[in-house]
Amino acid sequence: MTPRETLELAEWRRRIADLYARVRKVATHDPEAAWEDWRATRETLFREHPQSPVPAEARGAFRAWHWPYDPALRLEGVVQPDAPTETDVMAEPDVTAGPASVAASLRGLAMLVPISTGGGESLERIGTIRVPFASGERRLGLYWMSGYTGGLFLPFRDATNGNETYGAGRYLLDAAKSADLGPGRAPGSLVLDFNFAFQPSCAFDPKWACPLAPPENRLDLRIEAGERLAA
Repeated sequence: MTPRETLELAEWRRRIADLYARVRKVATHDPEAAWEDWRATRETLFREHPQSPVPAEARGAFRAWHWPYDPALRLEGVVQPDAPTETDVMAEPDVTAGPASVAASLRGLAMLVPISTGGGESLERIGTIRVPFASGERRLGLYWMSGYTGGLFLPFRDATNGNETYGAGRYLLDAAKSADLGPGRAPGSLVLDFNFAFQPSCAFDPKWACPLAPPENRLDLRIEAGERLAA
């Protein structure tokens, strides 16, 4: 990137970080108001900011689409940590890149997940998170990004993928990019508000490289909340 683009990216990250700080603060007493701020601010950034993932020629007409806010999909999930393991690596069959090395600290299970542009990215699986849906508990893998800037990462797929939402899934948490909804009330829990689920950048332009949700994070239900591709 040019120096100007680097500064633009830094400014984009500051604005996203500020947005999620507001979301965590306001959501403690008015989750829907926090979501309205999140929705409107992201739409403005995607339409106007030079670091938007939307192609430049499409930004002027860009509009964000979401399901209406559903308070029943604001949940708290308890994290069940994985036991420390040696240098085991899980990879999807279509990933051709070799496994990344695992630090000798023996933290979690190293995984190589596929990237939208090909190859794979190393994640550390730190445990599972129990999600108390009304239809019954489901479990999702919770990850830490080993490279990039680090941070919690929670991608998922559901039965809306390929129609209303991006075929390879959406993200709920991506703390490397400040998308963090904060801790829950119970010890070892996280806020999982699916109204804040968003498409990865590659849903808007295939030039972006995005890690995809692994098989264990495919939900057998429709998550009609959060960002969608069209009305």
